[in-house]
Amino acid sequence: MLLFFPVMAMAQTFETAHDAVANMRVGWNLGNTLDSHSGDTLNMWIESNKYRNATTYETAWGQKMTQAKLFKMLKEAGFNAVRVPVTWYPHMEASFSAVRGYDNQGKWSYTPWLPSKDDIGQQIQKAWMKRVHEVVDYVIDQGMYCILNIHHDTGADNTAWLIADQNVYKKQHERFEAIWTQIAEEFKDYDEHLLFEGYNEMLDAERSWCYAQFGAKAYDDAKAKAAYTAINDFAQSFVDAVRATGGNNTQRNLVVSTYGACDGSGNWNSHLQDPLKQMKLPNDPVGEGHIIFEVHSYPKIDNLTSTKSTVNSMMNNLKKHLVAKGAPVIIGEWGISGDELSRANHVEFVKFFAKSCKANGIGLFHWMGLTDGAYRAIPEFNEQDLVDAMMEGYYGTGGYQVEVKSVRQLDDKPVDVYLLNGVKLLKGTTLMQAYRMLPKGVYIIGGKKFVRS
Repeated sequence: MLLFFPVMAMAQTFETAHDAVANMRVGWNLGNTLDSHSGDTLNMWIESNKYRNATTYETAWGQKMTQAKLFKMLKEAGFNAVRVPVTWYPHMEASFSAVRGYDNQGKWSYTPWLPSKDDIGQQIQKAWMKRVHEVVDYVIDQGMYCILNIHHDTGADNTAWLIADQNVYKKQHERFEAIWTQIAEEFKDYDEHLLFEGYNEMLDAERSWCYAQFGAKAYDDAKAKAAYTAINDFAQSFVDAVRATGGNNTQRNLVVSTYGACDGSGNWNSHLQDPLKQMKLPNDPVGEGHIIFEVHSYPKIDNLTSTKSTVNSMMNNLKKHLVAKGAPVIIGEWGISGDELSRANHVEFVKFFAKSCKANGIGLFHWMGLTDGAYRAIPEFNEQDLVDAMMEGYYGTGGYQVEVKSVRQLDDKPVDVYLLNGVKLLKGTTLMQAYRMLPKGVYIIGGKKFVRS
């Protein structure tokens, strides 16, 4: 009955950003993996290996080679999305020839890398793109959502070339757009389970965290506003570059971060919420509904009552200053900052945070941990208590399996299944039968959008 199924019809209408955030449910970051880099022009310790390759980078920060079975474990535990951070600048056109090492005469030499003389260019290496593609497929093949980004090309390291500065934007936006054009072309046929995130934690010229100009000797309002303008310019360039590649990228859900991915938490300075207030919703050729805002959150938990209050305030501010602009929000990284004073507090915080995010319609992606180092290769969780707390907080008592069972309870109810264009595919079947028979895609069942993942 489904031999004639028009696959392309599914690719022409993606779910909205709000639906995507809800369907991603609980997420995790594949951190310290494809995002590794030397981070210091004076000590390019990875690039000093002239035989370096994709594997060299993937394992440079203590992780094992990523395997497909890792994501099977995550999926079975209740995770339905993975953020894949990728640092691109080491995998482009720079030779990194001016680094430490032995010269042709066997004499040790050390010269800092000068980007001005050995430019990173605009072309991504094929071998690196191939490995990124493999890892993305590991996630997608599990029916999970995948967010792919530009990561440590931003940040506080002196290798960061994406900076919230208008002069930097003028100088670097073409390279930024070229990278996104290549990534978008590579994955243009992927369905709505793949999302792109324009940039990670982009900071101003003073490398200020918390808000623009925090790192300056004296706060300059004009410079701060210029930094926020640059963030919005980069966000717009990202959207324009991806949309211009056509295909599924014309409706793909895209993620843009606030300045520094700051979440606006705290009350110790009047500028803390500026990154939220100054963030604009990019103009999108596809219209409304396919942009997601992102922030990061790492509160201290030495006083759990105070931390919960801080999280509640953050949720309200995210809805007031970001969601109100017309896009949902994900917390693309979260965890705790500072030393863990109490494991019991940590577990309780994780449960509370997951519960709060779901209640407020906010997506959540835990930063690393949970499974780390050698545990990823087994694969196995080395922080099972946090995983259990997260799932209980999000899905309720009993965890992930309760959610699965609630879906199966609809098994006996007969349903008709339609394409988004109104063509009827199935009549009087059960939801579970439909789920087994249908290819991955988006359908209308009972008057509501149904995602077959």
